[in-house]
Amino acid sequence: MNQQPVKKDIVLVGGGHSHVAVLKNFGMNPIPGVRLTLITRDLHTPYSGMLPGLIAGHYSFDEAHVDLRPLAIFANARCYHDRVTGIDFNAKTVRCANRPDVHYDLLSINAGSTPHHANIPGVTEHAIPVKPIDQFLVKWNDLRERINAHPDKEWNLNVVGGGAGGVELLLSLHHHLPEKAHVNYRLIARSGDILETHNPAVRAKFNRIMGERGIEIATDEAVSSIGTNNIMCESGRIIKSDATFWVTHGVAGSWLEDTELETDELGSIIVNEYLQSVNRKDVFASGDNAHLSKSPRPKSGVFAVRAGPPLAENLRRRVQGRPLKSWRPQKQFLSLVSTGNQYAVLSRGPIALEGDWVWKLKDWIDQRWMQKYREFPSMATTATPSLPGKSEAGAKMVMHCAGCGSKIGSSILHRALKAVDSVNVPGMIKGFNQPDDAAVVEPPAGKVSVETVDFFRAFMQDPYLFTRITVNHCLSDIFAMGADAHHALAMITLPHASDYKLENELREVMIGATEQMNAAGCALAGGHTNEGPELIFGLSVTGYIERDHLLNKGGAQPGEVIILTKPIGTGTILAADMQSKARGRWVSGAIEMMLRSNQQAAAILHNHHASSCTDVTGFGLIGHLLEMVKQSEINVSVKLASIPLLDGALETTSMGILSSLHPSNIQADSFIANREEAEQAPAYNLLFDPQTSGGLLATVPFNAYTTVLQELHEAGYPYASVVGEVKPKSDMVYPIRVNL
Repeated sequence: MNQQPVKKDIVLVGGGHSHVAVLKNFGMNPIPGVRLTLITRDLHTPYSGMLPGLIAGHYSFDEAHVDLRPLAIFANARCYHDRVTGIDFNAKTVRCANRPDVHYDLLSINAGSTPHHANIPGVTEHAIPVKPIDQFLVKWNDLRERINAHPDKEWNLNVVGGGAGGVELLLSLHHHLPEKAHVNYRLIARSGDILETHNPAVRAKFNRIMGERGIEIATDEAVSSIGTNNIMCESGRIIKSDATFWVTHGVAGSWLEDTELETDELGSIIVNEYLQSVNRKDVFASGDNAHLSKSPRPKSGVFAVRAGPPLAENLRRRVQGRPLKSWRPQKQFLSLVSTGNQYAVLSRGPIALEGDWVWKLKDWIDQRWMQKYREFPSMATTATPSLPGKSEAGAKMVMHCAGCGSKIGSSILHRALKAVDSVNVPGMIKGFNQPDDAAVVEPPAGKVSVETVDFFRAFMQDPYLFTRITVNHCLSDIFAMGADAHHALAMITLPHASDYKLENELREVMIGATEQMNAAGCALAGGHTNEGPELIFGLSVTGYIERDHLLNKGGAQPGEVIILTKPIGTGTILAADMQSKARGRWVSGAIEMMLRSNQQAAAILHNHHASSCTDVTGFGLIGHLLEMVKQSEINVSVKLASIPLLDGALETTSMGILSSLHPSNIQADSFIANREEAEQAPAYNLLFDPQTSGGLLATVPFNAYTTVLQELHEAGYPYASVVGEVKPKSDMVYPIRVNL
């Protein structure tokens, strides 16, 4: 992770074609002191040029999408998976749906568009918009399955929109669906012909091609409303429709309407020749959500791609205080429109050519562009331009103090903590809301205290999510013993930065911590903050429980079953993420599991008389199971095929990507009776994978496990599984057997 003190923040809203170029550009040539943050609704951004091929079945999902998370890691950018809801220009923050506001010094917006429906009745309820593409693909796959399941039914599929997007979509649907299916295809265009922005020869070719395939073209038909199974046109015509695909021209996201940015009639941000907002000089925009005031161009992925390099250049120039560089896209450009069946039509100005060779050319161009964002070079540390006035020769070296001199200043601390509100708990005499030199707590009568401490170096570039996950991890030891978490003291090291950046980072850390602690009914009693080279967060937690109700690792009984409440694999996935080799959806799935508290699972296990329990963390599944085996004096058998695995964990281990703790953990395999047989299984290495905020491992009576699993699934632990059974202790030196 970058340990350079942060001086300027560039925030990128949306992972569109231009922003992927910006991320690659800054990854190749970073500016010291400048940090990038990507806020994106989707972790996988579709490449528009390959979408028809994806729908037609020529490309897989991953072949047609740029995985934004590895790209962000290469750019040393923070990747926030969230939806933007607004901008506060006075505070210079971006508002998000599910996280604290994000501060920016420069803001760039490349968040795409959605098809325009002009408030036509029924479109929202009954049509299938082509964007956002992830939602479209879900609905398309569902429709395809229904058609395949009912091949004898007559289906009416309609595409509304006569531009290139509508034409390519319909031809791709036609190619993908089986010939035996009884499908009537129709293209509905408001204008007098299809592909109005192309030359007459191109239009003639596509009219011919669609005619050859029996596709009806309904021109001069404006849709007035859409029903459950029909389309009403302004002409009075009623068209049968089992599925209506909406592919009209795009409009920018509705959240932009509530900002002060100057926009056109379609909601697109009006920008000048520098891709800079005409009324906000610290805001840039490109792609479908931007309108070039001096050189308007059609909404096309071609221009979004070509805007990437000039956008990156002007973001660099602006943050360094240099003059901006104008950009004017060319009026004529090469257009390659596919026909669904690995055949395409080439268009440029008056030229129109067709053939399978055109599709091969298109495929070569598209694959070459995608390759730039699939593999990244290993970057050596090099001298790069600094911010103005901070050159290597003239910069004064700042020596950061140690000891108490490294503490966060009181004014920064006071301002940052204004946004934090800790839950009130009984017995808290002095704590976060009444700060003093130390917390003062009155323990509840008749209960014993349960104490634990844990902390992490940041394993992701998102302080808010990192802190929430770490809180879950720290509280988990308390829950595993059946106790209630009562209060905690926080230990925080923040990376060196300006006062304002420190304040923002501390605010995100504390909001994340208290949100997660409050949800668990655990109060923040106080803590300590200081500066250092990187973000570190941890908690010292105190819980309470009646002595007779304590759960521990040593109570397992023969005949009981072993239950695991969460899938494993966080160690290998996080290791792959650090190397930019994990798919964004794998990391997102791992984060979702790490954010799931063990509190409810512990209560369910406790209510059903679990005899022993521990949480699966740094020593991995076998390491923590071995602790239970030794303390309970038992043997166990584990069924490898029943152990739930995180999506992507098998793929990353097969690449040889293992956590740095894995070599130490795998030494526990000396206690496995059938080690040589078990280690041939692809999932074997995951038995020793260290977990962050892992699940609970518990033993329950055999006659209770079906009820326990049902309650765990209903409570939000869908992967909870029986992974083994407890055997009587034998004289064997190998107390664990792994069944495949």
